[in-house]
Amino acid sequence: MMMRSWMAPMGLHIEPSQPRDADAVAKLHAQSFYRGWPKQDIEAYLLDTDTPTLVACDKKRKVAGFAMLRILGDDVELMTIAVDPKYRGKGVGAALLRACFEDLMMTPSKRMILEVAADNPAAIKLYQKLGFTKLSERKGYYARPDGQPATALVMARDLG
Repeated sequence: MMMRSWMAPMGLHIEPSQPRDADAVAKLHAQSFYRGWPKQDIEAYLLDTDTPTLVACDKKRKVAGFAMLRILGDDVELMTIAVDPKYRGKGVGAALLRACFEDLMMTPSKRMILEVAADNPAAIKLYQKLGFTKLSERKGYYARPDGQPATALVMARDLG
């Protein structure tokens, strides 16, 4: 079987995740979001063929970012994406998403959907640049440390 791999900025490459990536993915998720997911959940996702995950890593396979998807028939959801702070703003997130789009060409999925916090302008700008458009809003969707929940924007992009 041929290993799928994509080039990414800063000497990184992107490849499908492996169960051994659970620690690194869980740490990166917890570092990136107010409510990180338990490592056991991430381990289960990495083993599930319906939640394919791509990782961006260096030559020593240190994980610098990841994108986790959920296949839902015609739709595929971007469940979560995170990039190590030292690699942010350098195109790693965009490279991960482009690799996802390419990988999904071999599936029946027709569009990608996602939720993004309305108070995350960097992520919104990235998604818009990659062709996502806003479908709706979910008020009070994301918990915040100050107790003021943030609105989620629901966005989608055709994969065709």
